[in-house]
Amino acid sequence: MAGKIRVYRQRIRAVTTIKKSTRAMELVAASRIRRAQERSQAATPYARELTRAVSALATYSHVDHPITTERANPRRAAVLVISSDRGLAGAYSSSVLREGERLAELLRGEGKEVVPYVCGRKAVAYYRFRNREIAGEWTGFSDGPSYDDARAVGQELTQAFLAGSDEGGVDEIHIVYTQFVSMMTQRPEVIRLMPLEVVEGEEPPAEEDVLPLYEFEPSAAEVLDALLPRYVDNRIYHCMLQAAASELAARQRAMKSATDNAEELIRTLTREANQARQAEITQEISEIVGGASALAESSAGSE
Repeated sequence: MAGKIRVYRQRIRAVTTIKKSTRAMELVAASRIRRAQERSQAATPYARELTRAVSALATYSHVDHPITTERANPRRAAVLVISSDRGLAGAYSSSVLREGERLAELLRGEGKEVVPYVCGRKAVAYYRFRNREIAGEWTGFSDGPSYDDARAVGQELTQAFLAGSDEGGVDEIHIVYTQFVSMMTQRPEVIRLMPLEVVEGEEPPAEEDVLPLYEFEPSAAEVLDALLPRYVDNRIYHCMLQAAASELAARQRAMKSATDNAEELIRTLTREANQARQAEITQEISEIVGGASALAESSAGSE
């Protein structure tokens, strides 16, 4: 019985240590997610205005630029999957990887070869474990990306797109990332990065959606050459910021759940240890009473 109580106490100490770790990770994630949200919100106005400028330029310039022109019979499609570098974030990485697999199946169904590019150690491990070739990988900044990180990814993807499938490049580029909706909701999303899609609706646009008119100097083609790479880098950067905020929110939620489970397990183990201790005390009392009764009977018989 004493050995059983000792086992309970060892388990309680182990779970208490785990609880301290998960609680610390929860607090760290909570402190960092606010900064990640602020970075994403600060980058949104620039991204919105840049998107409006590119849309207006692509709509009104009437220039056939490689990044805005659909290619006939596309054969190869690049898929950039943005995951996390670390675990302990619940289903964050697995959700975005599943979305990437669904997109890959859809592209293969259209007769296209999928060329994977991955950000985050979780995605790298996922593809390497399955012996899949990776065209490009970037790690070490999933929960705190910088614009330089996004530019490095954007430059490689842009070069592959401009090369085209005939020269070993790609004809399309898609991004799979996790959109931050709220602290409780993060949703995997898929966007097509290149070629750029310019969609003109049939209904009159709202006042805030009206595209501005521009005069191009020196020419629309040269402006596109300078502006579109910035647009690509900024779009990737915005996706990375959204993914970073989603990762931290998922980690905070997972660590809070782990802390709550640890507290419940400690209560259960404490109750079982108390019951075992009470059983041990009851047994000791029974043994003492039994021994005293035996002595009394022995003394009465000798008389």
